[in-house]
Amino acid sequence: MNAAASLAAGVVATLFCVDLARRYRASPSPHTAAYATGIGFFALATWALFVGTATGWTSASYRTFFLFGAIVNIPVLALGSMFLVVGRRAGHAMLLLMFPFFAIAIPTTLAQPFDAGVLPPGGVPSGRDLWVDMFGPRLWAAIGGGMGATIIIVAALVSLVRFFRRNPRLVWGNLAIVAGTLAASTGGTILALGLDWGFSASLLVAVTFIWAGYRIASGARRTPPVPRRSGSP
Repeated sequence: MNAAASLAAGVVATLFCVDLARRYRASPSPHTAAYATGIGFFALATWALFVGTATGWTSASYRTFFLFGAIVNIPVLALGSMFLVVGRRAGHAMLLLMFPFFAIAIPTTLAQPFDAGVLPPGGVPSGRDLWVDMFGPRLWAAIGGGMGATIIIVAALVSLVRFFRRNPRLVWGNLAIVAGTLAASTGGTILALGLDWGFSASLLVAVTFIWAGYRIASGARRTPPVPRRSGSP
């Protein structure tokens, strides 16, 4: 069941990434580029999860899963929300701040040896068991996931305040993205309880909600404003 759920999540994430790439090609925008990149990272992580659970974990498959699923994807999705809700200036500023984070987090995750030595033969390994030292990949996962999720939630709250009456579709779209982000965040708790299939299922729920939220929010941004009648306030 674990492999099946991760396979389904990988298929949905890949289709979502293709959808985003087509939208970007038809109408280039920075928030679409950021979402396409973030979901592409998510797809890589879920495919690595499928390979690991179906055939057994290797160093390459687990590092791919951890890097793209726990460290870099949420900040890039948050960048998309920053562009979509706040604007290009704030998005570009956030992008510049992300470069040093990635420059440290990516090589650390790829190079740091496992403290536990050997990957378990089945299930979904926990980074806490493999990297005992907190000052390593686990630290960058905490920073990237925590700050990325916070930005997504704050962006949704901003859209709620700014566009609740003027553009409710944008509000609902961002709230769906938040729901997907929270579903992905619960995966660590589910994994700690020993429910490997629940962890994979949470990723499937997460990418489905984020896809739905993106389509709703982007459709709201493309909807032209209703022209006012002559003499109306």
